[in-house]
Amino acid sequence: MTDVLLAVGTRKGLFLGHRRDGRWELDGPHFNAQAVYSVGIDTRHGAVPRLLVGGDSAHWGPSVFHSDDLGATWTEPAAPAVKFPKDTGASLERVWQLHPAGPAAPGVVYAGTEPAALFRSEDAGETFELVRPLWEHPTRAKWVPGGGGEAVHTVVTDHRDPHRVTVAVSAAGVFRTLDGGAAWSPSNDGVSAVFLPDPNPEFGQCVHKIAQDAGDPDRLYLQNHWGVYRSDDGGATWTDIGEGLPSDFGFAVVAHPHRPGVAYVFPINADADRVPAGRRCRVYRTADAGATWEPLSRGLPEGDHYGTVLRDAMCTDGADPAGIYFGNRNGELYASADDGDSWRQLASHLPDVLCVRAAAVG
Repeated sequence: MTDVLLAVGTRKGLFLGHRRDGRWELDGPHFNAQAVYSVGIDTRHGAVPRLLVGGDSAHWGPSVFHSDDLGATWTEPAAPAVKFPKDTGASLERVWQLHPAGPAAPGVVYAGTEPAALFRSEDAGETFELVRPLWEHPTRAKWVPGGGGEAVHTVVTDHRDPHRVTVAVSAAGVFRTLDGGAAWSPSNDGVSAVFLPDPNPEFGQCVHKIAQDAGDPDRLYLQNHWGVYRSDDGGATWTDIGEGLPSDFGFAVVAHPHRPGVAYVFPINADADRVPAGRRCRVYRTADAGATWEPLSRGLPEGDHYGTVLRDAMCTDGADPAGIYFGNRNGELYASADDGDSWRQLASHLPDVLCVRAAAVG
């Protein structure tokens, strides 16, 4: 069985899991008492990945740390890695996303932040620069914060072309660039905004997460604030694929790392009732790009359950068969080693789980 590194960001620190010879060990917390909203595992530089962590200290504020020895030691830059230029009049509140770009851009890491901005690093995450064309986008004055604030919380890159980048902004919707960030366009055609007077605006959707299909980089899956969607043209247009789910409200969506057309969601009852759909702890999987969905429950809790899975609290590990992982606000952590067919609980009574990342290593 493939060795796996698992990173679990919580309200009170980072926990690291290691699967070796099929057995799991979990240690932590690292960054004790800091909220960890974002983790990136950069596997592009050899057998030992670089860990990137967005920590949020109530006393010292937000910072980005990195480790090149699987968390044994951590480095924090002498100057803030992510910092708004003075002329913006903004200050960093939180790093919501740390996304290593593809192999075509080996040193590039993107950071999505609150206030809603995208930063780019060319030195593997040690220093970042603001992507000004998105920050200065002409629609920005009309962006409205979502329930969790106004943030760039999702970054998707295209392994075929490092100039193609897609981001999701809460609550402004999907924006994409085809020229490395020089120009950005709203890409929300077909995604509804049921909470606005015009339910089909050019921008203003509350997109919760986007995932990229394993077989076709132009195929994207989107979990919206009400609605699950698929795009087959890189985000230019979207089609509703929520039929067959017990609820199309939710936060997380992930794509299988190797199998085209396979994706996973964790349905939530409603925006006003944020518990698992039907109060059942169930992951739903599609094997046909959203035409049909099946519940995955073997090994998961039976009976009433109240653990909400947040937008970055579900992931895959890149192995084959794929490991699928999720944590919830109950502090429970679950893992599947067989594409989601069966599950086991790895931990309970953790702090509120905010993000989960995993990678096959060794």
